[in-house]
Amino acid sequence: MLTKRIVPCLDIKNGRTVKGVNFVDLRDAGDPVELAKQYASVGADELVFLDIAATLEGRGTTLDMVMRVAEQVNIPFTVGGGISSIEHVDALLQCGADKVSINSSAVKRPDLVNELSNKFGAQCIVVAIDAKQINGQWKVHLAGGTIPTDLDLFEWAKEVEQRGAGEILFTSMDHDGTKAGFANEALAKLSETLNIPIIASGGAGNVQHFIDTFVEGKSDAALAASVFHFGEILIPELKKTLKENEITIRL
Repeated sequence: MLTKRIVPCLDIKNGRTVKGVNFVDLRDAGDPVELAKQYASVGADELVFLDIAATLEGRGTTLDMVMRVAEQVNIPFTVGGGISSIEHVDALLQCGADKVSINSSAVKRPDLVNELSNKFGAQCIVVAIDAKQINGQWKVHLAGGTIPTDLDLFEWAKEVEQRGAGEILFTSMDHDGTKAGFANEALAKLSETLNIPIIASGGAGNVQHFIDTFVEGKSDAALAASVFHFGEILIPELKKTLKENEITIRL
């Protein structure tokens, strides 16, 4: 059985880590490089950095921050936000990122997934999908959740897998920041539909939510932000409890 992963997520805006609820009402959560260093030291398995304003502002993720993070951490980290070209991915990987996350750019030009996977390998291409339920159907949203589309979550996830994505980062916009638990029903369906790892995102509020998403949601990794940033859940204690619940985890 593959080891489950705990992944703190750092949403970056104007060089600071921020966190909101349902993608709005952002508040400051600290310096991203310092937070990254701290998470690496307490047992996080991976980190995700999302430059949440990059797509809306029509620019790429800042390379300087990526270089500074790479100097401080010894665990894999993924970078996303405004990535839309082979050149940009190449620059991010050269600066020390292990994986890149693409979202809006993949929807706008699906061939980008093929191109990046062929050039750099599926193992470093994460496709992030932000979705919310509309009339009972999970619909994909773009640009930090601000633009709705007609794309179905499960159909889109299957397409990007076939195009060469190595991993899916699924954020439930309905659950984001609510601390009410992950979208486990949708996650389980994704797990049954796909053959690549799925990172659960949106809704972590307590330790039981992590247990539930690994057991009920069949998630391969669980991502959270505010509960880690503000010390509501401590990663060493979380991992100890997961192990006690017979979930395979790296201590």
